[in-house]
Amino acid sequence: MAEGKNLIGVDIGSSAIKVCQLKEGRKGLSLVRAGFCPLPAQSIVDGHVMNAGAIVAAINRALADAKIKQREVALSISGQAVIIRKITVPLMTAAELDEQIQWEAEQHIPFDIKDVHVDYEVLRRRPEAGQMDLLLVAAKREEVNDYLEVARQAKLKPLVLDIDAFTVQNLFEYGRGIPPDQTFAIINVGATLTSINIVSRGASAFTRDIPNAGNYVTEQIQKQLGVSFEAAEEAKCGSAAPQPAFGAPSVQTIVETVCDSIASEIQRSLDFFLATSGEPEMHRIHLTGGTSSLPALRAAIARRSRVPVDALEPMERIAVEGKEVNPDMLRTRASQLCVALGLAMRKDREKRA
Repeated sequence: MAEGKNLIGVDIGSSAIKVCQLKEGRKGLSLVRAGFCPLPAQSIVDGHVMNAGAIVAAINRALADAKIKQREVALSISGQAVIIRKITVPLMTAAELDEQIQWEAEQHIPFDIKDVHVDYEVLRRRPEAGQMDLLLVAAKREEVNDYLEVARQAKLKPLVLDIDAFTVQNLFEYGRGIPPDQTFAIINVGATLTSINIVSRGASAFTRDIPNAGNYVTEQIQKQLGVSFEAAEEAKCGSAAPQPAFGAPSVQTIVETVCDSIASEIQRSLDFFLATSGEPEMHRIHLTGGTSSLPALRAAIARRSRVPVDALEPMERIAVEGKEVNPDMLRTRASQLCVALGLAMRKDREKRA
């Protein structure tokens, strides 16, 4: 584990800002502060910052509500701004790889190499074959700069920039460990994105973001019942469900139908991985994120995948310390804090953004 103090995890999501502060003690990690602030609609669209002022205001509100004064933070990005590839290259030294990585990235990244930041991690060296496996990550400079800029406008110091899928994997590893002999999926279902991370033989082997998630369910309720987005959101969450007009489907029917379509897209990604990786089976699926609380979604994924599906509770091995953490917020928002918690595990003596 890296040295130094824990950073503040700031998750700039499409529907809300989530912030967490962790403390490391002899018994492990504990949550000492956490905050949540909704964002106005369309503040972030497809990963693009559209309303910087609203995002800055929400960051400051979330930090103030949580009484967080530390300025050093870790951020993350996801969606179309990020390309992740597992590649194989000839065996080489670290110095040689640093020289070659830009050329290697050009062969696998569908963007102009000048428009992206490139990073990598060595997954496995195979001297007997003269090869090594890398996890290659490219992030669009424009989106990276936009996220860093809103953080700086909020008077923060971003020191680490991560990828949503990897922050959730780090949280999963802390809570449960990574079984070296299993292939499993960690699926984070948020408001606008469903992020799939398949871990095989101890390392991330496949990632994909699906642009359908919780808001898609809400939008279909809104469209089919002719109600406002806010009323549709309440109906999706099980409160104040409107009575359907004659001949219109019930809220439950709409939710089940849309969840099945999301599960179908997830299954196509799982099938693609199994067909191209040579791995024989998927052992388990772990669900997290705000929309993962919909029973219909978990049931649809289990039905289509035919493997066990369980809920990844972000606070499984993280204690709550002190009176600054709002228990009502934590009870209702815990599943939405996974990215912020994973970011809060990062340290200030790491590679800087």
